[in-house]
Parts: sequence; C-alpha cells; structure tokens
Amino acid sequence: MTDSLLKPWDRPAPEREGLPCAWSLLPEDLAELGCPGSALETFKRLHRPWTWKDGAPDLGPGIRRWLEGVADLRLPSIVESQPSSDGATKLALELVDGKRIEAVHMPRLVRNPRVTYCISSQVGCAMGCTFCATGSMGILRNLQAGEILGQVLALMAALGPERGHELTLVFMGMGEPLHNLDHLHRAIRLMCHPAGLGLGKGRITVSTSGLVSAIEKLSKLEPRPLLALSLNATTDESRSRTMPVNRVWNLARLRQALDDWGLTRGEKFCFEYVLLAGENDTKADAERLAAWLGDLRRAHNLNLIPMNEHAASEFHQPGEERVQQFSEWLKARGCFVTVRRSRGRDVQGACGQLAKGN
Repeated sequence: MTDSLLKPWDRPAPEREGLPCAWSLLPEDLAELGCPGSALETFKRLHRPWTWKDGAPDLGPGIRRWLEGVADLRLPSIVESQPSSDGATKLALELVDGKRIEAVHMPRLVRNPRVTYCISSQVGCAMGCTFCATGSMGILRNLQAGEILGQVLALMAALGPERGHELTLVFMGMGEPLHNLDHLHRAIRLMCHPAGLGLGKGRITVSTSGLVSAIEKLSKLEPRPLLALSLNATTDESRSRTMPVNRVWNLARLRQALDDWGLTRGEKFCFEYVLLAGENDTKADAERLAAWLGDLRRAHNLNLIPMNEHAASEFHQPGEERVQQFSEWLKARGCFVTVRRSRGRDVQGACGQLAKGN
C-alpha cells in the first residue's frame, strides 16, 4: 500500500528530535548507557517528586553532568493555568520544542484525597472525530514516554498529590493513545515501576476511539491498563460519519476485539458515549447500544457524556430532559449507566475540548 493510500493513523506520527528525554529511561537503560553509581538510585531520584528539591530532582553534580550528556533533563513546563469553578484546573504545558499540550488536574471533591489527571499522549490527533476539538488540529507529533510521564511529574510538583498512591490517571487528553502505543506503554511501565511512582495498573485507564489492531497488541502487554472505548454511535453509518476510524474497523470488529481481550479478575471495560443532539440520542439508538453491549451491559460502566460544545464542531449537546431519558432507556435494558458531567467545561477543559499545539 502506498503512503498516499494510508489512513492518517496508519502512518507513524512525527517524533521529537534530539536527545531522548531522561524520564523515558528505565533503570536498565541508565545502566546500559554507563550511569556512574547506582542506576536504580538515579531512577528513584528522577521519578519520585516528593524527594526533589526546589522543584527538580536532587542529583549529585557528577550524575547531573553525565545525564545531561546522554539525555534531555527538561520537563514540560506549565505555562497556563485556568481554574474551573468545579475545582478542576486546565493546564497548558510547553514541551522542549515549543509545542504545547493540555492536561486537566481534577481533585476529588470528597474526603478521599486522591486526584485524577487527564493527560495527553500526542500533540494533536490523527483520528479526525468530528465532535472533538483535538481532532480538528490534525497530528503534529507523538509524545515520548518521558514527556507523557513528564506531564504527571510537573503537575505533581506544582499541584499535588504528593505521592503516587493518591493518583489516578486517564489518557483522555489530546491524541489517540493507541496511535502512540510504543511510547504509551513505556510510559505505563515507568509509572508502574516500584522505584518510581509505583502506580498500580488498575489506576491507569487508556481511552481509544477504536484502533483495533492496537487494542489487540495492548491486550498482550504487561502491565496492562484498563481500557475505555469511545463508542458514540450505534450504526456503522453514523459512526463512520462522525468517527472515520469506523470505516476501517466497524462496530462488529470492535466488539470482537473486546471479546478477545481476555478480562482478568477485577478488570472492567469503560464505555464512553458522547450524546450529540439529533445524531445519536434516539430511543432506537439506546436499544441498539444495549444490544451491542450484550453480556457486557451489567458489569461494565457506560458513561453518557453530553457533548461539550466548542467552536470547532457544529454538534450540540441534547437538552437535559433527553439526556435523562436516554439514560432511563438504557437502564431499563439492564445497562449500568452513569451520566458523566465533565469537569472544566467553563474553561474549555472538558472531554473533547482540549486543543493546543503551538
């Protein structure tokens, strides 16, 4: 197949040039590069922000000089911060090449001190979903594993939480995470490393628009995160119109990939359904959605997300009465449903609204 016939997500996304990010390196990578002293101790100092001093890893001068010769020690920098009235904060982070990404810091509003970060995996996105602001940007480049993790470390240093065990991550920011699978999974390995943040894999959720070939690859990797599927339509005609990926991997093929995932004890799928007024919010849609979910409808969560409007899309959210009606139609068919009120809407930080680049 010639490059001109490839879909945008079939082409490798552009990569960052220059030295690898220091936070992309596992202890064995540091050792192989000739780390003076203990590679594991150097890894700990890089990856545990609660041990940093003045917002930076506490490295000895010799280790720092060596690292600066083999890797880039610059983290993404927070250049904009927009607090929402609901307690979330949308942040723009500048990368070393001047490109920008967005992330959202969402502290829980109850006694439990945990914090959720919505983070990005790419600058822009190749998928072209017509209701998503990021999709209107096109793809600019992948984030390296260390840049993905760098978002988390920069946010922790600035806003908390102090320790990794208080953190939950959702890859629902800019980009299609599975279009950047190699860097994504290395970042997950780094985040779950016991000498680093020590996150449990069940605290990381990766959302995809439906890249079946990458879903199949991810299912075989360890540590394996939780999977969220952005569904958003109940017929191939409608889904292909709003989500071009469906023209390659349709609803039946997508359902087969979930059956082949091989759920283990404690794992659940999350299904995301963005409600678009007049497009996918009828009673017939609810009936088809419940039928498509089949035996997954009762044990796995279905998040209904009233569309978060933005200037890059002509779609609108349904009225509140229709949202509740759609939810009730699904519950009557045995679905486990949550109407998700996206945080950060008033600062354009909600699901589908993130769009930065330069």
